[in-house]
Amino acid sequence: MVSPMSSLESIAHSGSSDEELPAELVEAGVYPTSKDGFEHSLVVLAMGRPCWLVPAPDGHRLLVEPNVLGRAREQLTRFDRESIGWPPRPLVQSATYPTDVLTPLLWAVVVMAVFHEQTVRGGWVTAGGLDPAALFERGEWWRVGTALFLHADAGHAVSNVVTGILVFTAVLKTLGRLKGWLLLAAASLAGNLAVAAINYPAPYRSIGASTAIFAGIGLLTGRALRALAKAERPHRWRAMFVALASGLLMLALYGAGGVQVDLGAHVTGFGCGLALGFIAVAGLKA
Repeated sequence: MVSPMSSLESIAHSGSSDEELPAELVEAGVYPTSKDGFEHSLVVLAMGRPCWLVPAPDGHRLLVEPNVLGRAREQLTRFDRESIGWPPRPLVQSATYPTDVLTPLLWAVVVMAVFHEQTVRGGWVTAGGLDPAALFERGEWWRVGTALFLHADAGHAVSNVVTGILVFTAVLKTLGRLKGWLLLAAASLAGNLAVAAINYPAPYRSIGASTAIFAGIGLLTGRALRALAKAERPHRWRAMFVALASGLLMLALYGAGGVQVDLGAHVTGFGCGLALGFIAVAGLKA
């Protein structure tokens, strides 16, 4: 018996005519182009059976031996079903630039400058930390923003600065500089407001940029979920689960452990970023 690959090579290179074909072959499918026919012939070859692709007035006929026709058509049908929407169309993404890291670096400089000042001006933490009673009873709404720039100690500040540069740069390269910063600010402020509302009226204090960092991770996760939801492929829900699980794993690994970790602020920051990231790319073409 002629091997499957040698059969395919003879079809591709010599253009076999009907007179040269083995007798009693049956048609497994007809395809409009030679490329489509070649891709479908690989399905039959993967079964370990020979096949023949020949030109015809209505396209390219894929011929197989009669005893494998049923199995071949079943596998070809599965191949067509699983190929729906594949390959996916490229995502329409904001233009990125090598200078996208500059504004996160500027943010880092501001955070470290604020930390230096708060060490010599002890009242800054009291006046700017997140305090639900001050927010909802005295109307000190600036605290949802100022709390993002205050830190408990040098280790806390340096850790957030390094992580923030990485996460914020990824957000800007994914969503664009202006849109990325606007969404980061909105998700961060909403995260702080949400955690303050959850803890009100109980005594609660919170400072640190980690809420913004997890808001950034949430934005990236939400954007990925939206893009996958719009993709025309049969297993997109599986891909969406993987994307969500990856974001939650980051939250669990880096946002739920350690001393003096504000898990509530991390969760609300991530949740607000997730929602805004999903909504913000509602018009994204995938």
